[in-house]
Amino acid sequence: MERSLWGHLPLLMRSNSKESVEYILQALWRTRKTGLDAADRLVIREMLQLQDDSDLDPLLVCLRMLIRRCVYDNVGKDDIHKLFPNEVLPELQRLLTLLLQKFQREWREDLLKDQVTLPRLKAMTWNMANQDAESADPVAVINLKLQNDAQSQSGELDVKFQLAKDTLQTMLRSMYCIRDQLSNMDETSNRHSSQETNMV
Repeated sequence: MERSLWGHLPLLMRSNSKESVEYILQALWRTRKTGLDAADRLVIREMLQLQDDSDLDPLLVCLRMLIRRCVYDNVGKDDIHKLFPNEVLPELQRLLTLLLQKFQREWREDLLKDQVTLPRLKAMTWNMANQDAESADPVAVINLKLQNDAQSQSGELDVKFQLAKDTLQTMLRSMYCIRDQLSNMDETSNRHSSQETNMV
């Protein structure tokens, strides 16, 4: 983090309570995708007794970067205090460390919820179509039943598509490639785990 940004953290000392700083951090996390709206900015400015956004913005940038490093980087709970340089006041370091430790786990769980969950294959059936029609080439109709475990739209999804002989060949080649890659990955991981067992 740029050295000059740390210089804005003492503005937090203008707040009259730990709860105010907690509110600011929570508001920044809550609006991580959208940014603070005018109402939130006004509340925070009043908490910190700031006249305008020119003082507020650098502080918010600094806090967002701090939150990001705490949540996205692989920083352990006990190592959060190491994110601060010596120039940050010790009492401010302690306060922010306590609050970041308090919310780190919850925020990381929020991140997991934000991740996209792809549907998984639950069942597959198929049948032949155009068998009786003389003019049409026979095709296989594939029915896939997918299970969507995403919280926003959980449930089953049915997908139906048809494959002619040439597209089936293309698909099979791709499936064989996938199978081979998965097999290679299994062999590699088994080899690593056996090596680790031997080392222990």
